[in-house]
Amino acid sequence: MKGNSYPANCTVSREKLRYLKVLHYTADNRIRLGEMVVNQAISQDVLDVFKILFKNRYPIEKMVLIDNYGADDEKSMSENNSSAFNFRFVQGTRVLSNHSHGMAIDINPLFNPYVVKTDKGTFVSPKAGMPYVDREQNFVYKISADDLCVQEFKKRGFEWGGDWKTRKDYQHFEKTK
Repeated sequence: MKGNSYPANCTVSREKLRYLKVLHYTADNRIRLGEMVVNQAISQDVLDVFKILFKNRYPIEKMVLIDNYGADDEKSMSENNSSAFNFRFVQGTRVLSNHSHGMAIDINPLFNPYVVKTDKGTFVSPKAGMPYVDREQNFVYKISADDLCVQEFKKRGFEWGGDWKTRKDYQHFEKTK
């Protein structure tokens, strides 16, 4: 993590972070061992959610540390990698992302992109997620409002980016308290 998701200017104490290993299913029913780093304050909630998702064979394509991508969100998301901690700023700002504190998790991000529609067009992240902006479509790894993943995170006090009004972040779950 040092020099990647945990750069020299990181203001988050490593003691506040927890490294998790969880089992998950892929869409083709393969069991994989995933890993992610989260804040200690949400670590048990995250473990509980992933236990339920695993029990229900909820598909998650990939879950490796974002350090495997040099802490590059676009690269990680484009490969549909689910991740959490990454000390970084909200795109286009000097505001720390909730991922910087380990308080946010992205699940199956390629198929559940961040979407902002403006008078200049539609911004999508990752860019490769453009085919999945239309949420009326059915496709593997899609997260929707009635989804088990959404229900389980919300049950534990997380906010889902798919509920946001001015922008949508279908992959994103965060806890601010």
